[in-house]
Amino acid sequence: MSIADASARTGSVTFVVQHWVRRDAFPRYEEWLRGVVDVCSGYPGYQGVDIIRPVPGDNKYSTVVRFATFADAERWCKSADRPRLLASITDILERDDQARIETGIDFWFTPQSQPQALRWKQWLVTTSVIWPLTLLVPWLLDPLFAAVPWLGLYGFRQGVVAAVVVALVVFVVMPRYVRLIAGWLYSRPGRER
Repeated sequence: MSIADASARTGSVTFVVQHWVRRDAFPRYEEWLRGVVDVCSGYPGYQGVDIIRPVPGDNKYSTVVRFATFADAERWCKSADRPRLLASITDILERDDQARIETGIDFWFTPQSQPQALRWKQWLVTTSVIWPLTLLVPWLLDPLFAAVPWLGLYGFRQGVVAAVVVALVVFVVMPRYVRLIAGWLYSRPGRER
C-alpha cells in the first residue's frame, strides 16, 4: 500500500527509517538523531521514538517514530524538515535511507542484519510478552471493574483488558524487548550468539 493510498487511514502508526552509517561516524550520527527527535517531536500526533542501534558487526540504525494517525506520520514524511535534516548527513551514509510507514506490528521485528527474524522466534518473543501481561493486567484492573460495574460485564471486561495489553505491548514492552534480545532474535542457526 502506498502512502497516497493510505493517507486517509487513522490509528496509531509508525514511521520506520533505516540508515546504514559508516562505523567511524556513529558519534556524529547519534548527535544528528538527537536533533531529529527534537524537530520531529514538535509535529502534531507525535507519540515517541525508539532507536534500534546496530548489533555488533553491523552498521544499520532503525528509528521507529510513533504517530497518532497515518496523516500525522505522512505529514512528517512529506515535511520540508525531513529532507533538510537528511541532507546534513548523506556524506556518512553508505546507502540511501529506507523509510516507510507501518500500520501493523511488523515494525517490532525490523531486521537488524538478516532479512527477517525467524517466524518461530517471532512467535516465542510475542508469546513471552503477551502471556504474563494477560495474567497481570486483569488482576490489576479488578479495582476498576469493581468501581465501574458495567466495565466488568462480559465482553466489556475482555475489551478493556485486550486494549490495555495491546497498548502495553505496542508502546512500552515490545520495542524495548526486541532491542534487548536483538542479537539472538536476528541470528540464524549455526550463527547463534
